[in-house]
Amino acid sequence: MRWFASLPGNAAARLGLALPVDSRHALEYVHGFRVSGSTGSAVPMAARGVHLATIAHVHALEVLDSRGRPTVEVEIVCDDGARGRAILPSGASTGAAEACELRDGDPQRYDGLGVQRACRNVEEKIAPAIVGRNPAEQFALDAVLLELDDTPQKTALGANAILGVSLAAAHAAAASQGVPLYRHLHRLWSQARTRATQQQGRPAPSVPPPAMPTPMTNMISGGLHAGGNLDFQDYLVSPRGAPDYATGLEWIVRIYNRLGRLLSEAGYEGRLVGDEGGYGPRLANNRQAVEFVVRAIEAAGLMPGEQVTICLDVAATHFFDGQHYRLAATGDRSLSSDDMIDELESLVDVFPIDSIEDGLAEDDWEGWQRLTARLGSRVRLVGDDLFTTNPRRIAQGVERHAANAALIKVNQIGTLTETFAAMDTALAGGMTCVVSARSGETEDDTIADLAVATAADQIKIGSIVRSERLAKYNRLLRIERELRTPAGK
Repeated sequence: MRWFASLPGNAAARLGLALPVDSRHALEYVHGFRVSGSTGSAVPMAARGVHLATIAHVHALEVLDSRGRPTVEVEIVCDDGARGRAILPSGASTGAAEACELRDGDPQRYDGLGVQRACRNVEEKIAPAIVGRNPAEQFALDAVLLELDDTPQKTALGANAILGVSLAAAHAAAASQGVPLYRHLHRLWSQARTRATQQQGRPAPSVPPPAMPTPMTNMISGGLHAGGNLDFQDYLVSPRGAPDYATGLEWIVRIYNRLGRLLSEAGYEGRLVGDEGGYGPRLANNRQAVEFVVRAIEAAGLMPGEQVTICLDVAATHFFDGQHYRLAATGDRSLSSDDMIDELESLVDVFPIDSIEDGLAEDDWEGWQRLTARLGSRVRLVGDDLFTTNPRRIAQGVERHAANAALIKVNQIGTLTETFAAMDTALAGGMTCVVSARSGETEDDTIADLAVATAADQIKIGSIVRSERLAKYNRLLRIERELRTPAGK
């Protein structure tokens, strides 16, 4: 799996990339380099009289996310005036294998959560290495970033610094070319998949054109997203039967409003929301939460299971003590892995559930194998903490037959190139991909373009009542209109 003929060696090794010299002559990098000759040398197009935009300035700024916590914003300015900006999200439910989010640790500023060190790393350590480069050379630029920080989880510079630059470069490249971001990302994605298959000797993939994902949307929040009111983290709906994205979004809004009314009428909290916008009622148990969601679907005049399905984000790692799953919020029960599987199967048997995320803990691999054998043919079993958007962990899941879908969060891994590698590994292993936001989000809407560009099966953004979520939902509405509009209109 090798996307660029002259990636630095250490970065290539970290990504597990290798490309035989004799196959390089067949590859052409369309964003600035042509790979030619038996040595695989990269010949800049600029040397052939074609002007390419180059990075002129790189700026970083400490801004705030939706929880009022500092995060990194990166802006790249090109010599042709094009600009690209990215703001990084932050998670509450984080896996142990995630890339490092560098914080200042100064208790006198933002309770130690400041990101000034990460911002300085962008401007003082990363910028000098990328100024003068073509931002469209995404894979080469990401390789430079990985050379600058060769730690396994990006602890030297911080994944929040590295990813900010990686994503801002993609935005700048799209702006310089005058194309929507999803078009630029689709081009990169097609190249990434083609070169991965060439290296691994797999049949050439059929890379679908940009396509709208089906949203899965938070209705009720629990776990770390809502103060531990319920054990499971999210209870979501997905408008699987909707004829298009816009219709599905209207269904979601209708269900959400009916749910709030039902909760209030039953004497539960039907107005206050959690980190991602889902209602946060203190219900008796997890089953009652699912029952309320089913009733809300019906109250909206829709058919549970046929038009709208239910998805669960269990986030089991966060109530696993190393031996047992402790359901403290609903009766203080202590379950083994097999008991937990029985619990999930009992819900699938009764309710129209078609997706369960992190049904078991991140290192309970044997449990995941049994869960997949039991329920993998009936529902989507999504690995989040299990995989952390890491190609190696996803490959391990494929080998062990653990999970059948991968959640994709760009800040779990740290560069766009590695995100593509994770998605390719999942798809090559027969899994589906769900592009996801985080609990701490911003107005940045990059993941909407990423989901469309890669034709991801689903996108998980959060609920529909907070503007950092709506930025993504509304971006998808605009993209859908563009995809339907004939060129030139």
